[in-house]
Amino acid sequence: MPLVTSTEMFKKAYNGGYAVGAFNVNNMEIVQGITEACREEKAPVILQVSKGARAYANHTYLVKLVEAAVIECPEIPIVLHLDHGDSFETCKSCIDGGFTSVMIDASSKPFAENIEITKKVVEYAHDHGVVVEAELGALAGVEDEVSVSAEDSHYTRPEEVEEFVSKTGCDSLAIAIGTSHGAYKFTAAQCTRNEKGELVPPPLRFDILDEVVKRLPGFPIVLHGSSSVPQDYVKMVNANGGKMPDAVGIPEEQLRKAAESAVCKINIDSDLRLAMTGTIRKFYADHPDKFDPREYLKPARANIKELVRHKLVDVLGCNGKA
Repeated sequence: MPLVTSTEMFKKAYNGGYAVGAFNVNNMEIVQGITEACREEKAPVILQVSKGARAYANHTYLVKLVEAAVIECPEIPIVLHLDHGDSFETCKSCIDGGFTSVMIDASSKPFAENIEITKKVVEYAHDHGVVVEAELGALAGVEDEVSVSAEDSHYTRPEEVEEFVSKTGCDSLAIAIGTSHGAYKFTAAQCTRNEKGELVPPPLRFDILDEVVKRLPGFPIVLHGSSSVPQDYVKMVNANGGKMPDAVGIPEEQLRKAAESAVCKINIDSDLRLAMTGTIRKFYADHPDKFDPREYLKPARANIKELVRHKLVDVLGCNGKA
Protein backbone atom coordinates (compact mmCIF):
# COMPACT_ATOMS: atom_id res chain seq x y z
CA MET A 1 0.00 0.00 0.00
CA PRO A 2 1.15 3.61 -0.50
CA LEU A 3 2.09 5.94 2.34
CA VAL A 4 -0.95 6.77 4.47
CA THR A 5 -1.99 9.45 6.92
CA SER A 6 -2.48 8.60 10.59
CA THR A 7 -6.25 9.26 10.62
CA GLU A 8 -7.51 5.68 10.45
CA MET A 9 -4.45 4.43 12.31
CA PHE A 10 -5.30 6.63 15.30
CA LYS A 11 -9.01 5.77 15.25
CA LYS A 12 -8.16 2.08 15.53
CA ALA A 13 -5.54 2.72 18.21
CA TYR A 14 -7.87 4.88 20.32
CA ASN A 15 -10.68 2.32 20.19
CA GLY A 16 -8.32 -0.62 20.60
CA GLY A 17 -6.41 0.63 23.63
CA TYR A 18 -2.97 0.65 22.08
CA ALA A 19 -0.51 3.18 20.63
CA VAL A 20 1.39 3.34 17.37
CA GLY A 21 5.15 3.66 17.54
CA ALA A 22 6.65 6.78 15.98
CA PHE A 23 10.31 5.99 15.39
CA ASN A 24 12.84 8.56 14.24
CA VAL A 25 14.87 7.63 11.17
CA ASN A 26 18.23 8.93 10.02
CA ASN A 27 19.71 6.27 7.74
CA MET A 28 19.01 3.07 5.84
CA GLU A 29 19.80 0.62 8.64
CA ILE A 30 17.41 2.31 11.06
CA VAL A 31 14.62 2.33 8.47
CA GLN A 32 15.23 -1.34 7.73
CA GLY A 33 15.39 -2.43 11.35
CA ILE A 34 12.14 -0.66 12.23
CA THR A 35 10.10 -1.76 9.23
CA GLU A 36 11.32 -5.36 9.26
CA ALA A 37 10.16 -5.68 12.88
CA CYS A 38 6.82 -4.09 12.03
CA ARG A 39 6.31 -6.37 9.03
CA GLU A 40 7.01 -9.50 11.07
CA GLU A 41 4.79 -8.32 13.95
CA LYS A 42 2.10 -7.01 11.58
CA ALA A 43 2.18 -3.58 13.19
CA PRO A 44 1.38 -0.13 11.76
CA VAL A 45 4.21 2.35 12.04
CA ILE A 46 5.07 6.05 11.84
CA LEU A 47 8.52 6.82 10.46
CA GLN A 48 9.38 10.33 11.54
CA VAL A 49 12.05 12.71 10.39
CA SER A 50 13.37 15.61 12.43
CA LYS A 51 14.80 18.85 11.10
CA GLY A 52 18.21 17.52 12.16
CA ALA A 53 17.71 14.32 10.18
CA ARG A 54 16.79 16.31 7.08
CA ALA A 55 19.94 18.38 7.50
CA TYR A 56 22.06 15.25 8.01
CA ALA A 57 20.71 12.89 5.36
CA ASN A 58 18.91 15.22 2.92
CA HIS A 59 15.14 15.32 2.44
CA THR A 60 15.19 13.37 -0.83
CA TYR A 61 17.34 10.51 0.47
CA LEU A 62 15.09 10.05 3.51
CA VAL A 63 11.88 10.11 1.48
CA LYS A 64 13.29 7.55 -0.96
CA LEU A 65 14.42 5.29 1.90
CA VAL A 66 10.88 5.35 3.30
CA GLU A 67 9.42 4.75 -0.16
CA ALA A 68 11.71 1.71 -0.42
CA ALA A 69 10.32 0.46 2.89
CA VAL A 70 6.79 0.83 1.51
CA ILE A 71 7.77 -1.36 -1.47
CA GLU A 72 9.47 -3.95 0.75
CA CYS A 73 6.68 -4.00 3.37
CA PRO A 74 3.44 -3.56 1.38
CA GLU A 75 1.33 -5.30 4.00
CA ILE A 76 1.79 -2.70 6.74
CA PRO A 77 0.52 0.92 6.84
CA ILE A 78 3.38 3.45 7.02
CA VAL A 79 3.11 7.17 7.80
CA LEU A 80 5.92 9.56 6.89
CA HIS A 81 5.87 12.29 9.54
CA LEU A 82 7.81 15.50 10.21
CA ASP A 83 8.88 15.62 13.85
CA HIS A 84 9.08 19.05 15.51
CA GLY A 85 8.57 21.28 12.51
CA ASP A 86 9.62 24.69 13.76
CA SER A 87 8.00 26.91 11.13
CA PHE A 88 5.32 27.08 8.48
CA GLU A 89 8.05 26.97 5.83
CA THR A 90 9.54 23.73 7.15
CA CYS A 91 6.11 22.10 7.31
CA LYS A 92 5.23 23.33 3.81
CA SER A 93 8.47 21.92 2.41
CA CYS A 94 7.66 18.49 3.83
CA ILE A 95 4.03 18.60 2.72
CA ASP A 96 5.12 19.53 -0.80
CA GLY A 97 7.87 16.90 -0.61
CA GLY A 98 5.73 13.82 0.01
CA PHE A 99 5.17 13.64 3.76
CA THR A 100 1.71 12.46 4.84
CA SER A 101 1.85 14.00 8.33
CA VAL A 102 3.62 16.99 9.89
CA MET A 103 4.08 18.37 13.36
CA ILE A 104 4.16 22.08 13.92
CA ASP A 105 5.77 22.81 17.26
CA ALA A 106 4.94 26.34 18.32
CA SER A 107 4.67 25.32 21.98
CA SER A 108 7.38 27.81 22.98
CA LYS A 109 5.20 30.68 21.76
CA PRO A 110 2.42 32.40 23.71
CA PHE A 111 -0.92 30.56 23.53
CA ALA A 112 -2.52 32.89 20.97
CA GLU A 113 0.56 32.81 18.72
CA ASN A 114 0.72 29.01 18.95
CA ILE A 115 -2.88 28.91 17.73
CA GLU A 116 -2.16 31.32 14.88
CA ILE A 117 0.91 29.44 13.61
CA THR A 118 -0.69 26.02 13.99
CA LYS A 119 -3.88 27.08 12.19
CA LYS A 120 -1.87 28.33 9.20
CA VAL A 121 -0.09 24.98 8.90
CA VAL A 122 -3.35 23.05 9.33
CA GLU A 123 -5.06 24.97 6.55
CA TYR A 124 -2.23 24.33 4.09
CA ALA A 125 -1.81 20.69 5.12
CA HIS A 126 -5.51 19.82 4.92
CA ASP A 127 -5.71 21.40 1.47
CA HIS A 128 -3.03 18.89 0.43
CA GLY A 129 -4.44 15.81 2.20
CA VAL A 130 -1.89 15.88 5.03
CA VAL A 131 -2.62 15.66 8.77
CA VAL A 132 -1.15 17.87 11.49
CA GLU A 133 0.10 17.24 15.01
CA ALA A 134 0.41 20.25 17.33
CA GLU A 135 1.77 20.71 20.84
CA LEU A 136 0.61 22.33 24.07
CA GLY A 137 3.00 22.42 26.99
CA ALA A 138 6.78 22.27 26.77
CA LEU A 139 8.93 19.19 27.40
CA ALA A 140 12.35 19.63 28.92
CA GLY A 141 15.42 18.01 27.41
CA VAL A 142 17.65 18.11 24.36
CA GLU A 143 17.21 16.23 21.10
CA ASP A 144 18.43 17.51 17.73
CA GLU A 145 17.31 21.16 17.40
CA VAL A 146 14.84 20.82 20.31
CA SER A 147 16.36 22.20 23.51
CA VAL A 148 14.20 23.24 26.46
CA SER A 149 15.60 23.90 29.92
CA ALA A 150 13.88 22.56 33.01
CA GLU A 151 13.07 26.14 33.96
CA ASP A 152 11.29 26.79 30.64
CA SER A 153 9.37 23.51 30.56
CA HIS A 154 5.81 23.29 31.81
CA TYR A 155 2.95 20.82 31.91
CA THR A 156 0.03 21.06 29.51
CA ARG A 157 -2.84 23.06 30.99
CA PRO A 158 -6.00 20.98 30.43
CA GLU A 159 -8.20 24.07 30.52
CA GLU A 160 -6.57 25.23 27.25
CA VAL A 161 -6.92 22.11 25.11
CA GLU A 162 -10.52 22.52 23.92
CA GLU A 163 -10.01 26.06 22.68
CA PHE A 164 -6.69 25.14 21.07
CA VAL A 165 -8.01 22.15 19.13
CA SER A 166 -11.20 23.96 18.14
CA LYS A 167 -9.43 27.05 16.84
CA THR A 168 -6.54 25.28 15.08
CA GLY A 169 -8.28 22.24 13.61
CA CYS A 170 -5.23 20.07 14.37
CA ASP A 171 -5.63 16.30 14.02
CA SER A 172 -3.67 15.19 17.11
CA LEU A 173 -2.16 16.89 20.13
CA ALA A 174 1.17 16.34 21.86
CA ILE A 175 0.94 17.08 25.58
CA ALA A 176 3.46 17.46 28.38
CA ILE A 177 2.80 15.15 31.34
CA GLY A 178 6.36 14.55 32.55
CA THR A 179 8.17 12.93 29.63
CA SER A 180 11.39 14.54 28.43
CA HIS A 181 13.60 14.56 25.34
CA GLY A 182 16.96 12.84 25.09
CA ALA A 183 18.84 10.21 27.11
CA TYR A 184 19.28 12.44 30.17
CA LYS A 185 15.63 13.07 30.91
CA PHE A 186 15.94 13.77 34.62
CA THR A 187 18.56 14.95 37.07
CA ALA A 188 19.58 12.82 40.01
CA ALA A 189 17.80 15.28 42.30
CA GLN A 190 14.50 14.57 40.51
CA CYS A 191 14.82 10.81 40.96
CA THR A 192 15.24 8.08 43.52
CA ARG A 193 17.61 5.12 43.10
CA ASN A 194 16.71 1.44 43.03
CA GLU A 195 18.66 -1.43 44.60
CA LYS A 196 20.97 -1.50 41.56
CA GLY A 197 21.84 2.15 42.03
CA GLU A 198 19.96 3.13 38.87
CA LEU A 199 17.90 6.32 38.75
CA VAL A 200 14.12 5.93 39.00
CA PRO A 201 12.31 8.94 37.51
CA PRO A 202 9.20 10.60 38.95
CA PRO A 203 5.88 9.17 37.70
CA LEU A 204 4.03 10.66 34.76
CA ARG A 205 1.15 13.03 35.49
CA PHE A 206 -1.73 10.76 34.54
CA ASP A 207 -4.10 13.18 36.26
CA ILE A 208 -3.34 15.70 33.50
CA LEU A 209 -3.83 13.07 30.81
CA ASP A 210 -7.15 12.01 32.33
CA GLU A 211 -8.41 15.59 32.42
CA VAL A 212 -7.36 16.16 28.80
CA VAL A 213 -9.23 12.99 27.77
CA LYS A 214 -12.38 14.22 29.53
CA ARG A 215 -12.20 17.51 27.66
CA LEU A 216 -11.29 15.95 24.28
CA PRO A 217 -13.14 12.62 24.11
CA GLY A 218 -12.03 10.48 21.19
CA PHE A 219 -9.19 12.83 20.24
CA PRO A 220 -5.71 11.35 19.57
CA ILE A 221 -3.05 12.32 22.11
CA VAL A 222 0.71 12.10 21.49
CA LEU A 223 3.62 11.61 23.89
CA HIS A 224 7.03 12.96 22.95
CA GLY A 225 10.26 12.21 24.82
CA SER A 226 9.15 8.64 25.52
CA SER A 227 12.28 6.59 25.11
CA SER A 228 12.95 4.27 28.03
CA VAL A 229 16.75 4.46 27.70
CA PRO A 230 17.39 0.69 28.12
CA GLN A 231 20.02 0.21 30.78
CA ASP A 232 21.54 -2.81 29.01
CA TYR A 233 22.52 -0.53 26.13
CA VAL A 234 23.68 2.25 28.44
CA LYS A 235 25.96 -0.30 30.12
CA MET A 236 27.13 -1.55 26.71
CA VAL A 237 28.07 1.98 25.70
CA ASN A 238 29.86 2.66 28.99
CA ALA A 239 31.70 -0.68 28.95
CA ASN A 240 33.12 0.06 25.53
CA GLY A 241 34.57 3.51 25.87
CA GLY A 242 31.40 5.55 26.29
CA LYS A 243 30.52 7.94 29.07
CA MET A 244 26.79 8.14 29.82
CA PRO A 245 26.43 8.38 33.60
CA ASP A 246 22.89 8.48 34.99
CA ALA A 247 21.18 8.23 31.60
CA VAL A 248 17.55 7.40 32.39
CA GLY A 249 14.24 7.20 30.54
CA ILE A 250 10.51 6.69 31.01
CA PRO A 251 9.55 3.35 32.63
CA GLU A 252 7.89 1.13 30.06
CA GLU A 253 4.99 0.18 32.32
CA GLN A 254 3.97 3.85 32.45
CA LEU A 255 4.05 4.08 28.67
CA ARG A 256 1.90 0.96 28.40
CA LYS A 257 -0.62 2.54 30.76
CA ALA A 258 -0.68 5.68 28.61
CA ALA A 259 -1.18 3.59 25.47
CA GLU A 260 -4.22 1.98 27.00
CA SER A 261 -5.75 5.44 27.45
CA ALA A 262 -6.06 8.10 24.71
CA VAL A 263 -2.38 8.15 23.75
CA CYS A 264 -2.32 6.94 20.14
CA LYS A 265 1.27 7.86 19.20
CA ILE A 266 4.41 7.39 21.29
CA ASN A 267 7.69 8.84 20.04
CA ILE A 268 10.88 6.80 20.36
CA ASP A 269 14.30 8.01 19.24
CA SER A 270 17.01 7.83 21.93
CA ASP A 271 16.49 4.08 22.40
CA LEU A 272 17.32 3.50 18.73
CA ARG A 273 20.44 5.64 19.01
CA LEU A 274 21.57 3.70 22.07
CA ALA A 275 21.00 0.32 20.41
CA MET A 276 22.99 1.34 17.35
CA THR A 277 25.80 3.11 19.20
CA GLY A 278 26.19 0.46 21.88
CA THR A 279 26.34 -2.33 19.31
CA ILE A 280 28.89 -0.53 17.16
CA ARG A 281 31.08 0.37 20.15
CA LYS A 282 31.09 -3.26 21.27
CA PHE A 283 31.90 -4.46 17.77
CA TYR A 284 34.87 -2.10 17.59
CA ALA A 285 36.13 -3.34 20.97
CA ASP A 286 35.65 -7.02 20.07
CA HIS A 287 37.01 -6.73 16.52
CA PRO A 288 39.71 -4.03 16.39
CA ASP A 289 40.94 -5.43 13.06
CA LYS A 290 37.63 -4.90 11.24
CA PHE A 291 36.98 -1.87 9.04
CA ASP A 292 34.09 -2.84 6.74
CA PRO A 293 31.04 -0.73 7.74
CA ARG A 294 28.71 -3.56 6.70
CA GLU A 295 30.16 -5.79 9.39
CA TYR A 296 29.26 -3.46 12.27
CA LEU A 297 26.09 -1.98 10.79
CA LYS A 298 24.56 -5.43 10.29
CA PRO A 299 24.45 -6.32 14.02
CA ALA A 300 23.42 -2.72 14.83
CA ARG A 301 20.47 -3.08 12.46
CA ALA A 302 19.57 -6.45 14.00
CA ASN A 303 19.55 -4.99 17.52
CA ILE A 304 17.37 -2.07 16.40
CA LYS A 305 14.96 -4.61 14.93
CA GLU A 306 14.75 -6.57 18.19
CA LEU A 307 14.37 -3.40 20.24
CA VAL A 308 11.50 -2.24 18.03
CA ARG A 309 9.89 -5.68 18.21
CA HIS A 310 9.95 -5.45 22.01
CA LYS A 311 8.36 -1.99 21.91
CA LEU A 312 5.61 -3.12 19.52
CA VAL A 313 4.64 -6.14 21.59
CA ASP A 314 5.37 -5.25 25.21
CA VAL A 315 4.98 -1.48 25.36
CA LEU A 316 2.78 -0.16 22.56
CA GLY A 317 0.54 -3.19 22.13
CA CYS A 318 0.18 -2.57 18.38
CA ASN A 319 1.42 -5.94 17.12
CA GLY A 320 -1.18 -7.66 14.93
CA LYS A 321 -2.96 -4.34 14.29
CA ALA A 322 -1.75 -3.61 10.74
